Amino acid sequence: MSSTKCVLALDMNRSIIEGSEDRLCAAIRNAADLRIYTEFRHNEHIDTSSDNNQLIREVSDFPATYLIDDKWVAAMMTLRQPVTLPDRFGERPSMSFFMYNQNGLQSIARPFLDGAGEDAAWGEPPAEMFGGGGEQKPMRYMHYIDSYGENTNAPASNFVYDFYSYRFLANDGWTEVLAHDAEGNVLHGSAKALEEASAAGCDIKVGIDGICEGLFGVQGMLKHELFIQTGPHYYYTEAGFMVAETRPFVRVMPSIPMQYHERNWDFGWAIVRSDGHVAGLWYDPYTLKYHRTYTKHAVRWFVKG
Repeated sequence: MSSTKCVLALDMNRSIIEGSEDRLCAAIRNAADLRIYTEFRHNEHIDTSSDNNQLIREVSDFPATYLIDDKWVAAMMTLRQPVTLPDRFGERPSMSFFMYNQNGLQSIARPFLDGAGEDAAWGEPPAEMFGGGGEQKPMRYMHYIDSYGENTNAPASNFVYDFYSYRFLANDGWTEVLAHDAEGNVLHGSAKALEEASAAGCDIKVGIDGICEGLFGVQGMLKHELFIQTGPHYYYTEAGFMVAETRPFVRVMPSIPMQYHERNWDFGWAIVRSDGHVAGLWYDPYTLKYHRTYTKHAVRWFVKG
């Protein structure tokens, strides 16, 4: 508990009331885990036809964090299914890739997983995504910006919901033990220190430079570094390099602020090696077909535990 701190807090107007954007950027730059606390009322945000005015305090994890141009943070939920509070999952199974920017700008991308086929009514119009569908009234504090792919398997929208409070909670218990360039040349630390931490049961997180380069064929993007925790680790004792498979994450063409647009994002996994080699397995959200990439990246490696 002591290593988790509020590094940035915003009020309902998204004005800074505690901490700073610089503190948030510094925490993410050091691979801090991020959770975001928000407050809202059930009949204002969940079911606008309800008379339940109960205040809800939500704390959600954002396992994939981006540092863009070394000065801007955007973060995504990566494992969430839509829920209909307080007692069930949403109507259609999908991934729920909520994205928050450091200024409170929010987005969601939703690739459906139910295999309904080409004859299904893909997508959801803004009225249904943000209240106002059926008997529900529009959400009072929802400010819709734009949406993309409404008639596809992966609708996405950008918006602001005026939560009563936003608190960016960072756990900065990670230690950087290795950094190398895209060719595997060590800048500081060592793969041996990484192997010793792994053998001791420590968690490993990677910061991958430029992982979104080449997304949908686009090159020359804004500088960006993705931070994501890994699952299995494999150390080759004779060759002296580490291999780690990341947890799933979303790739988005970097911008300030970061937003979803049509065909500017996908999702998948990466295998990262301490010699700079990165193998990607990426799913097109519109078709759920996959493709593979083999690229080289500078990587920073962090351990915890």
